[in-house]
Amino acid sequence: MRQKSNSIPVNSIANTIGTEIFIGRMTSKNFHSYEHFEEFENIKQSHRDEYHLFFLQEKGTTTIEIDFHKHTLKPSSVIFIHQNQVHRTLSFKNAVVSIWAISNENLNSEYLDFLEDITPAKPLSLKAEVCSIISEAVSLSIKIFERKNDKLYHALLKGSCNTLVALVASQYLVQPKPIGNLSRFEIVSKGFRALLEGNFTTAKRPIEYAQQLNISVAYLNECVKNTTGYSVTYHIQRRIILEAKRLLSHSNKSVKEIATELGYDDYPYFSRLFTKVAEMPALTFRNKNRE
Repeated sequence: MRQKSNSIPVNSIANTIGTEIFIGRMTSKNFHSYEHFEEFENIKQSHRDEYHLFFLQEKGTTTIEIDFHKHTLKPSSVIFIHQNQVHRTLSFKNAVVSIWAISNENLNSEYLDFLEDITPAKPLSLKAEVCSIISEAVSLSIKIFERKNDKLYHALLKGSCNTLVALVASQYLVQPKPIGNLSRFEIVSKGFRALLEGNFTTAKRPIEYAQQLNISVAYLNECVKNTTGYSVTYHIQRRIILEAKRLLSHSNKSVKEIATELGYDDYPYFSRLFTKVAEMPALTFRNKNRE
């Protein structure tokens, strides 16, 4: 079993899978022995990946935990796990599941934008016809994956995996409205969320995001509240505390070290903030959520 470290474990695509892109179909019988998943025990422990991961549940059930939420994948369902999310596999029962993984470097930039829009993603039930199309695309992609000596192998593999990504992203993006009909409020809110993901450890005040978006704080708050129901400050605080929860649960760093990593020199303030947002002290949360 993997021991706790001073940071959240990160699986690299090369070390975990042995190639830059992976596409495969697993069953309960072969999952533990499959050549690309000899380190199965590692994915039962909480970790991040250096790649984006997709599961298509074709038969049986797979239960996974993503950022403290458990999801059970049932037949004809799909889920996307962003590379920043902390996750682990809890069970794999009588299952047939297709899996594909791709790094940012190999992912179509437009599709990457789509994936940012749907993160965090929940399992999505697919209509039979759609599931069949994706399953057939997986079967073709697996054949390409196995033909490593073909000319243009990487280009073929990259294209086939991006096709699978687009098929899944398109299903998420039509729930509940197409991305092309964004209002001005939604466009601003989307811009704020993108900035927040990259800056939450250094930018703690709404004005810092408003300035980057070239709008007033009042208008930023109006847009974010209109589309999410919550204020800018609410989202900033919860993104910070989510990262704190990840580090408390999946690393051995002290609360003070976590506060510093997240940009807080004032440790008592961070402790009060955590208690307010998480509704319990940091050490209580750690004790309740140790694996």
